[in-house]
Amino acid sequence: MGQLIVRGLDDRLVQALKQRAARSGRSAEAEHRALLEQALRPETESFAEAAARLRARTPRQTSDSADLIRTDRDRDHGSARR
Repeated sequence: MGQLIVRGLDDRLVQALKQRAARSGRSAEAEHRALLEQALRPETESFAEAAARLRARTPRQTSDSADLIRTDRDRDHGSARR
C-alpha cells in the first residue's frame, strides 16, 4: 500500500479533520482515508440505478394521486358551492 504525506495544510483544516474523525469514532488518519476514498471513488451507479435505489427506500403510496387531488379540490372549493 502506498503512503501519502500532505504538507502545508492550514491548522484549521487539520483541526476540522480531527473533529470530524472524533465524531465518526475514527482516527484522523482513518478519516482522511475515508474522505479520499469517498471523493475519488469512481461512479459506477447509473442514474437509473440510483433512482431505483432511492425509490426502494421510499414508502409505497397507497392512494391514487388523482383521488388525493380530487379530495383536496372538493375540500377547498366545496364551501364556495354552498
